[in-house]
Amino acid sequence: MLYRWDGTDWSRETGFPGADELGWLGKVQFVGEEVWIFHNRVGAGEILRRSANGWSSVPLPQNLWTYQDFTAVPGAAWVVGEDDTGLKVLHYDGSTWTAQTVPDGVHYLMGITARTATDVWAWGDTSTGTTILRWDGTAILRWDGTAWRDANVVLPANSNVHTVLVEPSGRATIGGSQYADGVARTYLMTFNGHAWHTTYPPLGDTYTEAIVRGPDGALWLPVRSDRAFQSKYARVDGRRTTFSYGPERTNAIDVKPRVLATAGSWLLSFGTVEIYGSKPNLMSERLGG
Repeated sequence: MLYRWDGTDWSRETGFPGADELGWLGKVQFVGEEVWIFHNRVGAGEILRRSANGWSSVPLPQNLWTYQDFTAVPGAAWVVGEDDTGLKVLHYDGSTWTAQTVPDGVHYLMGITARTATDVWAWGDTSTGTTILRWDGTAILRWDGTAWRDANVVLPANSNVHTVLVEPSGRATIGGSQYADGVARTYLMTFNGHAWHTTYPPLGDTYTEAIVRGPDGALWLPVRSDRAFQSKYARVDGRRTTFSYGPERTNAIDVKPRVLATAGSWLLSFGTVEIYGSKPNLMSERLGG
């Protein structure tokens, strides 16, 4: 299912290729004036593109067993996944697809994100005994327009990576969890173009995949709420962390924001809400505007 907001209300979109077939929709990316969406269509991968002229699709050059992640920017797109030979990184330059090679030892990519067609970041697992070994098995890679290379990011000990947020200015933020004595705590690593700086905001074991840079310049992410009828959000501005709640929802027993996005002066949140006696339903909230 695909829903579209027209500035006033939500409506279901049924005109995209394969809308009446089995499959699922993945990440949505705004690329210039177009919307690009990864689509698994009856097992085959493709990129759906919506422009002023309507819908079109770009089929992948091959089917994969799993489709792990997708990212797109003007002039390029990437899909990562696996087939029977292992890891696949598929690159689209606007006209043709090519398979890209990653450094030896990387056997699985958990995510990928792009700032431009020549500045792309990925994070994944590495095997032992390789040139880019991290003792905890996690590596950050970066595409410079020519090749994928180890970004030489020294992550906190005994940690994993949930996401990498890259911004037009070149600033990047890594979000993940560090484990000690079986307890997880969230860390954020920020790159200012020259060096990395690590902080540990008081967020507990929050999953940082939904982190965004808000219209106010701070980092925002959803956190586990202590109120069943309201969502909860953290605002991280340097070393200062504050919290706020979403609107109250009558008879709600579980409100789970999962994805955040910015649109102009709005901060948008999407997820699910479970009302007493019903199954979870899609929900959206906004702050500002």
